[in-house]
Amino acid sequence: MEMLTQDLETKKRLLQESTKILNAQIKAAKDAMDEAQESANEHQGAMEDKFESFRENCQIQRDMYARQLDELIRTQSILRNINATKTNKEVSMGAVVQTELQNYFIGVSLGEIKLDGDSYFAISGMSPLYKVMAGRTAGEEFTFRDKTYKILQVF
Repeated sequence: MEMLTQDLETKKRLLQESTKILNAQIKAAKDAMDEAQESANEHQGAMEDKFESFRENCQIQRDMYARQLDELIRTQSILRNINATKTNKEVSMGAVVQTELQNYFIGVSLGEIKLDGDSYFAISGMSPLYKVMAGRTAGEEFTFRDKTYKILQVF
């Protein structure tokens, strides 16, 4: 039972870290979007022709950040659906997967997350790696990019 509590604690912390990283990305996208909008607004009315293209560029940038923001908010809703109090028996959304080569947190793609000196790679349910290991359980192996991974634990 003790091990289970520790596993769920690890999962909870991975979820918290992921949320923190995502919130920072959302804030950065919002700030960049607002900044582009402000730049566009500041140059309104100034020598029309010269600044028209500048304003258009600001709008294009703003729209790009807006799309980025939408994507991040969609990603955030995926994270919100992960239940950190539930133990996964097989590799599925929300699972923490420990292999001989690497540890993974299945949720959204955020790169490496370090917890107490251990590395976990946050990958999405859309990633090719996830598709190869999905549904497998501890003790099973899978091969990805010419490497064979043995699953030590799933929780």
